[in-house]
Amino acid sequence: MLTKRTSKNQITLPREIVKNFPDTTYFDVVMDNDQILLRPVKFMPSESTLEKVRLKMNKLGITEKDIKEAIAWARRSTR
Repeated sequence: MLTKRTSKNQITLPREIVKNFPDTTYFDVVMDNDQILLRPVKFMPSESTLEKVRLKMNKLGITEKDIKEAIAWARRSTR
């Protein structure tokens, strides 16, 4: 399929491609050698992501004290 870049650096995705991504509004654009790759981006509610982080921290045994110590260490390291 062929598409053309406009004077405003925009391209139109062919209908045959777009119909495979009906709920996608955003694409991640990546250069791979001499190719441009578009990857669909799906946003997740922050609540579900935060819950996953909390579960992983509990599983690893990371406490609030550990986090405070890590923040203090990082702040000392950047000075």
